[in-house]
Amino acid sequence: MVREYIYAYTTVCPETGENYSIISPVNNTEAMNVFLTEVSSAFQNYRIIMCLDGAGWHTSHNLKLPQNIQLLKLPPYSPELNPTEHIWDYIREQKQFNNYTFKTLDDVEDNLAKALNEIHSEQEILQSLCGFNWL
Repeated sequence: MVREYIYAYTTVCPETGENYSIISPVNNTEAMNVFLTEVSSAFQNYRIIMCLDGAGWHTSHNLKLPQNIQLLKLPPYSPELNPTEHIWDYIREQKQFNNYTFKTLDDVEDNLAKALNEIHSEQEILQSLCGFNWL
């Protein structure tokens, strides 16, 4: 059996629930650079402080940080502090991913794209999931 993967990159503004996502076939610095560029462009009038963990593609020296984005590294082993982690819980529990088997990776990607499109308009829910008082 060969394992196949796809990756979702998502960010959310805890105050407004505005969010942005991409789906990528790879999970590396190059994909993170694409994501940062896309977020920067989508929210060009914002100054963005993006919380993230210490994954290699978040800390690479080859990371190209747009001018309107600043990274805030969270402590190691603290996914509960990352607002976006709660979005993944929500998608698993509410968007037909929990205990569900897909026949193909394309089916996973289609369902993931559908879920990410749905949460794009669920700003109040995202505010409640990600609006930590320390932010």
